[in-house]
Amino acid sequence: MKLASFSIIDKLGALFGKSSDKVKASGRVVLGADMQRTKMMEYDQPLVWIVLLLMLFGMVMVYSASVALPDSPKYANYKTWHFLIRQALFICVALIVSLFAFRIDMKTWQKWAPYLFVITLFLLLLVLVPGVGKGVNGARRWLSFKVFNLQPSELMKLFVVIYAADYTVRKQEVMHKLTKGFLPMTAAVGFVGLLLLLEPDLGAFGVIVCIAMGILFLGGINGVWFGGIGATLVGIFTMVIVLSPWRRERIFAYLNPWEENNALGKAYQLSHSLIAFGRGELFGVGLGRSVEKLHYLPEAHTDFLLAVIGEELGFVGVLVVVLAFYWIVKRAFEIGRQAIALDLTFAGLVAKGIGIWIGVQAFINMGVNLGLLPTKGLTLPLMSYGGSGVLINCLGLVILLRIDYENRVLMRGGRL
Repeated sequence: MKLASFSIIDKLGALFGKSSDKVKASGRVVLGADMQRTKMMEYDQPLVWIVLLLMLFGMVMVYSASVALPDSPKYANYKTWHFLIRQALFICVALIVSLFAFRIDMKTWQKWAPYLFVITLFLLLLVLVPGVGKGVNGARRWLSFKVFNLQPSELMKLFVVIYAADYTVRKQEVMHKLTKGFLPMTAAVGFVGLLLLLEPDLGAFGVIVCIAMGILFLGGINGVWFGGIGATLVGIFTMVIVLSPWRRERIFAYLNPWEENNALGKAYQLSHSLIAFGRGELFGVGLGRSVEKLHYLPEAHTDFLLAVIGEELGFVGVLVVVLAFYWIVKRAFEIGRQAIALDLTFAGLVAKGIGIWIGVQAFINMGVNLGLLPTKGLTLPLMSYGGSGVLINCLGLVILLRIDYENRVLMRGGRL
């Protein structure tokens, strides 16, 4: 009988990831902390692998999309591997920064949230200063540091997540009040929006508004005011389009991209993006064999990278990318729910905010590439060419990884 009981104890010990020796010492099953500990991983390894694979896949596709660019006069001084090497360097720098950022706990991020927000606001102002901000194709969105260009709007996407989460936690008791809870955050986001519209960068403005509104909604803002500000924002976006002739033309071209004037004008990128997807069909024409990247589809290595993926790897390749981003967003919300259940409200809201950010930006980029949305200059997170984007995307996801790590520490019975 005693041997039988030990056999049962052995099986329970194996189930909970523990040797049965400690249990045998008392000859009975101990339902204490030792038995409750499991073989839980120290961090979310699947999340790390999905992010790394997306970045490496993106690097391969950036090379494929940019390999023919030196044939054009604009890039005549570039080597065929120029964008590949730079993207690889961006990824290496992003990973190194991420290793250090992972060591920063969420309490420190919360403490610095207002300061990071204000510093990024200052950088957005600097972009607009003549001689300081760098302009490309009529837009002033970058600060040049010789070796690299910094896009402050990318920083703002991350820091507005942290600031909005901190604001919601600090103002939790008055979030239902208009003047004390709602208006200050609305004014801050409105000021950010004004600076972005002056660049102009309507795409980044849309993403940042979605992030802030999403976190306020999750933080328990009054439903009537939330609906009111949503309607107001729709009106603002409509007015921005109506009052801007070139934006109106882009909308009309989007509605009928195959009309000759549109196909050769404002809808040129969209029409060639759709042609790329059409050529790709189910399995694609083969890696590196895209025709649209041969100077037909502008910005193929940045905003329209998904179109090259669709042409070379077909519907299957696009589906893999969509499912990967879906998994990241789903995981972000799961980590956020777990953090809130552990009474880590700030961390939970940050996790969900990161999910909203990555999800909204990926959706807009994919929608533009597929003709579901009007053409907008937003990159595909983690994959498109660009140092600021890759670095800030990695930083945001490593913060998500840190939140998950702290969740696991608490679930093991440890302390932060």
